[in-house]
Amino acid sequence: MARRTSDNEDALTEDQVEEFREAFSLFDKDGSGNISGGELASVMRSLGQNPTMAELEELINEVDQDGNGEIDFNEFLQMMSKKMKETDTEDEIREAFRVFDDSGTGSISSNQLFLILTTMGDKPRLTDEEAKEATVHRVTSKL
Repeated sequence: MARRTSDNEDALTEDQVEEFREAFSLFDKDGSGNISGGELASVMRSLGQNPTMAELEELINEVDQDGNGEIDFNEFLQMMSKKMKETDTEDEIREAFRVFDDSGTGSISSNQLFLILTTMGDKPRLTDEEAKEATVHRVTSKL
């Protein structure tokens, strides 16, 4: 198992930090220790992340401590750690969905969704009313 860089359970491993440092350095052309917001998407894509422009703007606003529009390496690490946690959560949700997609069609019925929302998971679960509202909203937003 790879060692973490700190005692923080969510910390990146040393291997991840090194991989991120290499990618960051490739795009830090002048060696200033900063990359511009415009270069950030290229760095993240080289690391297997595919952020939207809105996600990039949000990430930059969250980590650009001095507001100069550039990201230093520590800010970049903070951002990548957050992005990786979000990706892990998305993967977990997709895997859970596959469990309920018995036929492998990529969809579940509204009845299945209603049952999942009202009977599974930790309490408090959704009430029948909340589950109906969520199911109807999902169906109508697809139309």
